[in-house]
Amino acid sequence: MKLEGSFVALVTPFKNGQINEGKIRELVQFQVQNGTDGLVPCGTTGESPTLTEEEKYRLFEIVIEEAKGKATVVAGTGTNDTASSIKATKRAKAMGADAALIITPYYNKPTQEGLFRHFEAIAKAVDLPIMIYNVPGRTSVNMLPATVARLAKLDAVVAIKEASGDLNQVSEIITTCGDNLKVFSGDDSLFVPVLSVGGVGVVSVVANIVPKELKALCDAFKSGDILKTQKLHRQLFPLCQAMFYETNPVPVKTAMNLLGKDVGELRLPLAPMVDANQSRLEQALKNYGLIK
Repeated sequence: MKLEGSFVALVTPFKNGQINEGKIRELVQFQVQNGTDGLVPCGTTGESPTLTEEEKYRLFEIVIEEAKGKATVVAGTGTNDTASSIKATKRAKAMGADAALIITPYYNKPTQEGLFRHFEAIAKAVDLPIMIYNVPGRTSVNMLPATVARLAKLDAVVAIKEASGDLNQVSEIITTCGDNLKVFSGDDSLFVPVLSVGGVGVVSVVANIVPKELKALCDAFKSGDILKTQKLHRQLFPLCQAMFYETNPVPVKTAMNLLGKDVGELRLPLAPMVDANQSRLEQALKNYGLIK
């Protein structure tokens, strides 16, 4: 299992309210063909809060089947309920997932001790590598570096998707955990800064539309070509920002539909982009050369 480089937070394509199974297969093939190192189904970008349990399992099944031997699959199994997260993680392991992405519980607002015990319980219950996911803007709780350091001592906890947007926090995690934990950027626009302080990769939204470019950025940094890294970062930066003109995944699914990828509708409570923001998004796609 390769746990570094360019990972994509896959969108979930819908058609008439149902998962578009043929389309998810196409999306996985598109990522594999463009060199993406890892696939992350059923994360925030995949609209996981509105997917049923069975829909999540079906997505795991399809993505694992299509990517087998070609890319690492990190299944989004985390919820705000520890027992449910354990159940989903066991199912993902049985299906052949390489690892699980597990978010800090949202809405419950656990303490740092509660966060530790949540992940500890999952790590003890399932023998599957875990990528913990810290995104305080979504969950209202920030997992502090001291808590991450405690979790990094557990054998199953091998990586973190860090989306606090705080480079000081990222640096503290890397300094404290050392080789015990691989740090992935959870913010596309901070990918290069996170790499520069010791991160190993990204779980990316924009990779849904420009996977080859994200992979090239990874490779440039890894080879030590700083000038190329900076150039690619500057080119991608406005596009990364455009993916957050509204709540993710509204802009990226809109962009994919504009590019002819036909990923379908969003599920309520997510709504279509307002016209002004869609115009800005279209301009960003034009500026990057993706549409005329």
